[in-house]
Amino acid sequence: MSGFEWSQPIPYRRRWEAEAEAQHAPVEGGNLGMAINQSAAVLESLQTPQGYWCGELTADTTLESDYVLLQLWLHPPQGGSWNPPTRRRIDKACRAVLERQLPDGGWNIYPAGPSEVNATVRAYTALKLAGTDPDSPAMVRARERTIALGGLRACNSYTKLNLSLFDLYPRDEVPCVPPEIVILPRNALYEMSSWTRTIVVPLTIVQACGRDRTAPEGFTLNELIVPLKPGKKPRRDWIEYGFMHFDRLLKLWEKRGLKLVRTVALREAERWILERTRHTEGLGAIYPAMMYFIMALDSLGYANDHPDLLDAIRQFEALLIETEDRFQFQPCLSPLWDTAYSAFVLGEAGAGDPDALERAADWMIEREVRRKGDWSVKRPDLEPSGWAFEFANEYYPDIDDTAQVLLAFKYARGSDPERQARCERRAINWLLGMQSSDGGWAAFDVDNNWEILNKVPFADHNAMLDPTCPDITGRVLEALARHDLPTEHPAIQSGVRYLLGCQEANGSWYGRWGVNYLYGTFLALRGLAASGVPSAKPAMQRAVRWLCSVQNRDGGWGESCGSYDVDHFIAAPSTASQTAWALLGLAAAGDQRSSQYEKGVRFLLDTQRPDGTWKEDLATGTGFPRVFYLTYHLYRQYFPLLALAVSRVQVEATPLGVPSV
Repeated sequence: MSGFEWSQPIPYRRRWEAEAEAQHAPVEGGNLGMAINQSAAVLESLQTPQGYWCGELTADTTLESDYVLLQLWLHPPQGGSWNPPTRRRIDKACRAVLERQLPDGGWNIYPAGPSEVNATVRAYTALKLAGTDPDSPAMVRARERTIALGGLRACNSYTKLNLSLFDLYPRDEVPCVPPEIVILPRNALYEMSSWTRTIVVPLTIVQACGRDRTAPEGFTLNELIVPLKPGKKPRRDWIEYGFMHFDRLLKLWEKRGLKLVRTVALREAERWILERTRHTEGLGAIYPAMMYFIMALDSLGYANDHPDLLDAIRQFEALLIETEDRFQFQPCLSPLWDTAYSAFVLGEAGAGDPDALERAADWMIEREVRRKGDWSVKRPDLEPSGWAFEFANEYYPDIDDTAQVLLAFKYARGSDPERQARCERRAINWLLGMQSSDGGWAAFDVDNNWEILNKVPFADHNAMLDPTCPDITGRVLEALARHDLPTEHPAIQSGVRYLLGCQEANGSWYGRWGVNYLYGTFLALRGLAASGVPSAKPAMQRAVRWLCSVQNRDGGWGESCGSYDVDHFIAAPSTASQTAWALLGLAAAGDQRSSQYEKGVRFLLDTQRPDGTWKEDLATGTGFPRVFYLTYHLYRQYFPLLALAVSRVQVEATPLGVPSV
C-alpha cells in the first residue's frame, strides 16, 4: 500500500519526491532472468491443447442480479407465487451477491470502489425477489444505502427500463426505445456504437411486445423511492429538452401510431437480431445483448423448445462460472485477446516454445473474419478481415484485437506460411481502411462520433458512441510500423498527428479500454516510438515526466477507476499490470536508466510470488467508463512479463542503475 486513502485524489508528485526514496542496488540480469522464466512457464502452462489462452473476465454483481430478473421473465409467477425451476441457481446467485455487499450496505461497480446506486438497487431487487428477509440486517442496510444514494430515481435509464418491464418502475417515466429505430433512413442505427446496437434492438422488441410481465403479487420497490423535493430542476441544454419532448411523442405513438408501421419495424428488428446470431456465440457475444435477445424471442412468442431460443439460453449460460461454492457471470469471453497477447509476450520474452506458438498462430488464423459485418455499412468496398474478441462474433471484428493479432504474428508462425501471409495482408488493409477521418482508430467502427446521440434519454450508459481513442490508435500504429509500414506512410502520419493532438495538458493520454491514463499513455508512447516520427519526441518526454510524477512510494503504479468520474488521474495502490504499463511507456520513450524505472522493475520483482504469478485484486479493464469495469485475470500475468522482458534487453546492454558512458 502506498499510504493514501483508496479514492482520494492526490496532487502529482514531483520527481524529486521519488528520488528521495531509499536507493537500491542495480537490478541484475540474473534476477530478471529467473523472474521472466518463472512467469513465462506459468503463462505457457495456461495454453489449451487447441492453442488458445482464455483467462477469466469478471465484473460487478449487476450480472448476477440481472440473472435473477431474467429468471422472473422466463418463469413468471403462477397464482401470485414465484417458484421457478431455476430456484437452486437463483439462490446461488443471491449468495454470490450478498458475499460482495459492502459494510455500508451498498454494492460497488469496481473493487475497493464506493457504493453505486444502480448496482445497489439491482442487488436489492434480486435479493428481495429471491425471498431474502426484508428485515434482515443486510436488507435494512441496503435500503438505507439506496435512499442515501438517491433511491430509484437516481438510477440510470437501463436499470429503470429493466424494472419497468415488471411494473416495478413507472413505464411513463422511462425512455421509449421504439423498434422503428431499425427502419430510420440513412442507416441512422449505425451511428450508434456496435454494442449499443446489439443491446437496443432486442430491447425495442421487449419494450414493444413484452407488456404482460409482472412481479409476484404484492411485490414492490416503493420503499426505495425518494420523494421529489421542490426546487430547481436539473439543468439541461436545448438538445436534451428537445429529446425529452420527442420521447413524449414516441409514447403517444406507442398508443396511437400506425400498427402497420409498427409491424414492419418489429419484423425488421426480429430479422436484424436473428441475422446477427449466425456465425457467433450469441448476439454481440456480450451479456446484456444476449439477455435481451432471449427476452425478445420470448416476447415474440417463440416456443420454449424453439431451437433459436434454446441456443440463445445455452450461449448465455456459457458465460457462467459455476462451482459448488461459486456463481459468477462473465460479461463475455476473451480468448482471442488473451491468445494474441500471450503469444506476443512470450515471443518478446524469447520464451515461447515454437510448437506452442505455431498452435496459437493456426488457431488465430482459423478465426480471421471473412464475412462483412456492421462495419461494412460505412466501408462497403473494404475486403473483410480482422478478429473478434471472443471465440466467434463475425459481425463485430474489432480493431484493437486485429492490431494485437498482427503483433502476435511477429513471433507466432503458423503451419502454412503462405496462408498466414495472405491473412496478414488482408488484416493490414482492413486496419488502414478502418482509420477514421481524424486520424485515429476506434474499436469497431469508422467515424462513429455523432455527439448529439449522447443527448438521447437512454444514453446514460455512457456508451452510445465508439469514438477514436489514444489507446487503440497507439496499438494500431505499433502493429502497422512493426509490419514495415514506413514513417512516411499517410496512415502513420495521420495517426501520429491524432495522438499529438489529443495529449492531455499534463503529458498523459486518456485510456478508453483500460484504467485509465496509465493505459492510454503507455499505448500512445509505444505507438509513437514505433512510428519513428521525430516530431513526437517532445510529447513523449512530457509523458515521461507525468509517469514519473504519479509513481507510488513503493515503486509501483496504480490508478483508480474513479479517475473516469473526475477526468483526471486518481492514484490507487500499486498493481502489477498498471506498473507494467508505466514501465512499458517509459521504455518506449527511452527512459530506462532513471531510478524511477529501476524502482518500478524492483516492485515487480519483489511482488512476484514464488510460483511465478502476481496477485492483483483491483479492476484495471474498462467496459463503459463510469458505468462498467472489468477484471482481466491474465493481465496480472502477461503485462508484468512483457515489462520485465523489455527491461532485460536494457539490463543486458547496461545494468539498471548504472549510467551509460
